[in-house]
Parts: sequence; C-alpha cells; structure tokens
Amino acid sequence: MDRRDFLKTCCYMAAISANMESFTSLAAADTLNPIARGATSARGASQKGYIAPHKALFYTTARESLSDKKTPSSIVCLLCPWECSLFTGERGRCQVRENRDGELITLAYANPCAVHIDPIEKNPLFHFLPKINCLSVATAGCSFKCKYCQNWQISQSRPEETTNFQLTPEKVVAMAIKNKCQAIGYTYSEPVVFFEYMLDIAKEAKKNGLKNVCHSNGFITPEPLRKLCLYMDAANIDLKGFTEKYYHEMSAGRLAPVLESLKILKKEGVHLEITNTIVPTYNDNVADVERMCKWIRDELGNDVPLHFARFYPYHKLKNLSPTSTAIMEAMRTTAAKVGMKYVYIGNIPGHPGEHTYCSNCNKLLIRRFGFKILEYFIKDGECSHCGQKIMGIWG
Repeated sequence: MDRRDFLKTCCYMAAISANMESFTSLAAADTLNPIARGATSARGASQKGYIAPHKALFYTTARESLSDKKTPSSIVCLLCPWECSLFTGERGRCQVRENRDGELITLAYANPCAVHIDPIEKNPLFHFLPKINCLSVATAGCSFKCKYCQNWQISQSRPEETTNFQLTPEKVVAMAIKNKCQAIGYTYSEPVVFFEYMLDIAKEAKKNGLKNVCHSNGFITPEPLRKLCLYMDAANIDLKGFTEKYYHEMSAGRLAPVLESLKILKKEGVHLEITNTIVPTYNDNVADVERMCKWIRDELGNDVPLHFARFYPYHKLKNLSPTSTAIMEAMRTTAAKVGMKYVYIGNIPGHPGEHTYCSNCNKLLIRRFGFKILEYFIKDGECSHCGQKIMGIWG
C-alpha cells in the first residue's frame, strides 16, 4: 500500500467509524441523526426498547399429538429458511419474532433504531437511478451472525436493547417526501426480519410514487419474497461466499436459499445487484470466485452488477488486516474474464474499480469517488459515446 492509498484508507475508516458511532447512540443526540428529529410521539422522540408488538405473517401451528387437541405445539415461523420452531415465550434466531400464547408476533414493527438520508449508491446500487436520495431505515435483529458485520451493534441486538423511534409506515413515507427522498431503503441490519414493517412501508411508498430498495442477505423463503417483489424496485443481495462451509463458519448461515432468492428476484423483474465481501484467508480463493461468477453469468445474466467489497476489521475479526488492493483487483479481473460486464471494487475510495465503463467501447460512463458521482455520460439509458444500451434503471 503506497502513501496515497494509506491516507485514503484512513479517511474511509474514519468515516465508517463515525457512522458506527451513530448507531450506538442514535437517539441520544439528534445531531447524529437529524432526520429523526421529527419522529416525536407521546413518549418523546425515542425510547429504549420496542414500542408495541405486531402480529407477524408467515407461520403455522401444530398439535403435539392428535389425541391432545387442546395443547398447542410450537409455532413454526415460515418467513426464512431456518423455520424456527417456537414454544410460548421463545424467539427465533432473528431475536425479533416471538410466540406469545400461540400467536407469532414481531417486535420489529414501527420502531426503527436507525433512520438516515443516504445516496442511493450507498446500498450499493450503481445502476439504479444515480444521484437520488434514499431514506434508510432499520430495526434491531438479523437471521445471520456474520463475524465481520459492520453494524453488529444493531444487527446482533434484540429490540429491547436498542433505542428506537416510533414511526408508523405512514410517518416514514411522509418523512421521505418532506426530505425530498425519491426512495426508501431497508438496510443496515437485515430487512427480512422486519418484513411486516418493510412491506407496509413499501405499499405506502408505492401509493406516493416513491421507489423501494433493500440491501439484504437474501435469506428468505420463496412465498414472502414473491409477495415483497410486488413492491420492491431494486435489491442488492450479499452473496457472502460460494461454499456452504464458508457460510456456516463466517455467518452461521446457508448458501442454497440465497441462490434461490437471487433467481426469484431476477425472474420477478426486480433490479438486482450483488455484493461479495472479500475476507482475507477466508473467501479470497480465486477458484471459488470464478465458480461464483460463472453461476451468476449462467443463472442471472452477465450484466448483473457485481460489487467486490473490501473487508475491514470489525466485530469478531479485528485481528485481520483489510483486504489488499492486489487481491481485490484479482477478483475483478477474474469476473471480467468469466464475462461479467459490470464489476466494481468497493471500499477503496478513488480506485478505478469504482467507476462504470461501457461494456461495448469500454469508455468511462460514471466516475465516482466513494458514493459521490463526479462525471456522468449516460443518456436515455445508453452510452453517450457509442450508443450501447446499459443495463439498469436510469430515469
């Protein structure tokens, strides 16, 4: 790493660190989260813990035995592939869905712990309405336990452990409109765990002409995903690696359901982009990345934007160093050789891999620095240089 790269990395890490501080004390000081100043209620701007339980969707009940028809067995949550079996008082792996006397309720409804205005590029979405602003919301909870999670303070917490705002779906949409946001983003933690809240916001957003986007691990069963696709305009899915072993060791998760979700999103017409974080010594194997890229090419198409994100030491992997620039470039080269048209390198501000290039003439189309767009050469969805159609929604 040369001196310039070192300084850029330090600046980026400082920005990320400042952002993480806003999660740990989000409501303690409105200056950290100015968008939430309007989130007032009878209880004040915010409070520790969830606001009120809300009935959950996608679950089933059973009986312990046919002879004991009065004793309910555990509820089975059908939202994600874990299909947690819960007795009264028990919660699922996500820590937000609970069996209360035979009814599944969610503790992640209308109580976001993070509310921010972000550029759409932060999701990251590079081929979806560049330059628009997005009102991002998140609650506590996650279905995975990623060792390098940047937002572990909220994703690995229960709703009663975070400071939350009381915001109905209608208030979220009104807040987005007031602050001139053209989209609402479900991000930071895992949006699938606050499915009911996300779905109701998305419906309200559609009524008011706003777009819906999410950044998710893709760990969701087909039925709720298809229901969500009716209202979701774009999604970036974290494809964390390409082996079940890696998913188990790094995230306590599973790969196969994520691959199925990617195929469903593509089939349902949701604009799709993919992020793969490269963790040194864990998933920086070129052969695995090549297999992953071939799968994306064959199952989803070679024009799906693919973001290789540089790993930084967080949470339980603070002993590792950031991924080297050389490894990141090797992954991008591998994807290009396989035939992927739009491959990006993320988390290295100023790197040419942040930019968008025409897949036909290879000329620069969008110059970026981090999430900021510096130059733009796409007109009516086509390359301004050669007229090649560029995959995406350009608006």
